[in-house]
Amino acid sequence: MSLESELIAWLKGNLPQAHQFEVGLGDDAAVLELDGRAVVTTDMLTDGVDFLLEEVEPQLIGHKALGVNLSDLAAMAAEPIAAFVSLALPRAGTENLSPLELAIELYQGMLPLAELHGVTIAGGDTNTWDGSLAISITAIGETTSRGPLRRSGARAGDKVLVTGHLGGSILGRHLQVEPRIREALQLHEQYKLHAGIDISDGLALDASRLATASDCGIVLEMESIPISGAAYDLSNTTGKTPLEHALGDGEDFELLLAVPPEEAKNLIAAQPIDVSITCIGEFIDSSGLWKEEIDGSLSPLTPTGYQHEADR
Repeated sequence: MSLESELIAWLKGNLPQAHQFEVGLGDDAAVLELDGRAVVTTDMLTDGVDFLLEEVEPQLIGHKALGVNLSDLAAMAAEPIAAFVSLALPRAGTENLSPLELAIELYQGMLPLAELHGVTIAGGDTNTWDGSLAISITAIGETTSRGPLRRSGARAGDKVLVTGHLGGSILGRHLQVEPRIREALQLHEQYKLHAGIDISDGLALDASRLATASDCGIVLEMESIPISGAAYDLSNTTGKTPLEHALGDGEDFELLLAVPPEEAKNLIAAQPIDVSITCIGEFIDSSGLWKEEIDGSLSPLTPTGYQHEADR
């Protein structure tokens, strides 16, 4: 029996029944019916860039691979439905795992997160090759009655709100992704949100993207940014300040939202979700990314964060 056949047999024996699918795992393609509009996202993770296979438990890698996709659905306030998983496995496996065992470990990392958010793993593809591990997942969600939350809806005067605390994710949180699915759905249902994005590449960089998509500028209040304990720990060894880590580390997978002023005031006062929400700035007419210092002065802020580069 081939690796792919053995893996499909394992999946059929370990995945929960997908009642919303007319056709699911094991056929040439899946068939599903949605009540709303489909929201589709995909992310690829590779060894040496997004994780180090020789240093990390494969289950954590599987968790992260699914988690980053669900975070994209959270950014658009979409209800997760399904995921399709494609694996390019190292032909030799790892020091301790065969390719099949590695694949199973990756899926075992995905399954608890999938179950938590009602996600059906409905298919995918599996190959082996002479390169390092690569995982590509396509996630499908469904819009709610409020429609999708987009990057392009912010307006001058809107407040900039962020969930959680930022920075230092490389110390472990980047693998233990907690996609803010439930938080995004609740906030989108109960409050008027103009725009949103998840912080995957860094607060400063993703804030600049949100402003650019909305054709306006953004001012961040440096003293208001919620900094994680991990950012303080990391600053002891990197020479960067905790604030610099909060602005540029990325892989926080928190929500960054544009909210009308009065609505933002009510939301901050209510703190309606389990994770903290902080007001860290405001959208303005002038384009660009700006920082406000304690004395109220404004100066340009470099959109630091992670960007994929190619050799030239």
